[in-house]
Amino acid sequence: MAPDTPLVIVDNLSYQRDKRVIFDQVSLRIPRSKITAILGPSGTGKTTLLKLIGAKLKPTQGNVHVDGRNIHSLSRPDLYRFRERIGMLFQNGALFTHLSTFDNVAFPLREHTKLPESMIRDLVLMKLDAVGLRGAQALMPAELSGGMARRVALARAIALDPMLIMYDEPFTGQDPISMGVLIKLIRRMNDALDMTSIIVSHDVAETLSIADYVYVLANGKVVAEGTPSDLQHDTGPFVSQFMHGLPDGAVPFHYPANPFIHDLLGDNA
Repeated sequence: MAPDTPLVIVDNLSYQRDKRVIFDQVSLRIPRSKITAILGPSGTGKTTLLKLIGAKLKPTQGNVHVDGRNIHSLSRPDLYRFRERIGMLFQNGALFTHLSTFDNVAFPLREHTKLPESMIRDLVLMKLDAVGLRGAQALMPAELSGGMARRVALARAIALDPMLIMYDEPFTGQDPISMGVLIKLIRRMNDALDMTSIIVSHDVAETLSIADYVYVLANGKVVAEGTPSDLQHDTGPFVSQFMHGLPDGAVPFHYPANPFIHDLLGDNA
């Protein structure tokens, strides 16, 4: 594919769960070698979008192309092989609790390659060193702090040097120091390994600090897109409220209800 061709193309994607519409003809372009952020309030389907891109879910309508291939048209064996080129950092880290830090990072290498253990050892140590945790290789997940566990998960996600890595709420539950480390690592990894990254998050400031391009989702649609600077200066009611964390606005503070006086006094109001 040409370098200027988007790595991920989402065309008129709709997705419905039971009778609830999650996405309604959403279109996105994810450029190569960049960090693209998908922002939006909780419950807008950001994680669902990652599952659709990874073909864990199938759209009701529309297509998702990754590196020129319609990912939902692939056979199961082809999809399995194709996913080797996609890394995923899950929201909770999703480390195997019965495996050490070393073995967690080694897992995808042992699962998808026939490399000798001596080479796997060298690769695992390289990945752990890249996230600053080579010295923690013998620790079990229960012995790791939340920030350390997220960094081990990142080392595992890049074990196969993927072309695309997807981050599901990477900053949730992190203290300021751990968050700062993750922000630096995501930017540095993306540039050093020439990867394409997609971050879904509702942490606005942290995500905008490293994103090259941003989409904002709400009510099943893309309501805004642009560079971080574009969106910070967007005066639209929803985007402005979301970007600045305002408690009331396009998304009202009060859930729809009868007039307060009516609920207090009933028919005597």
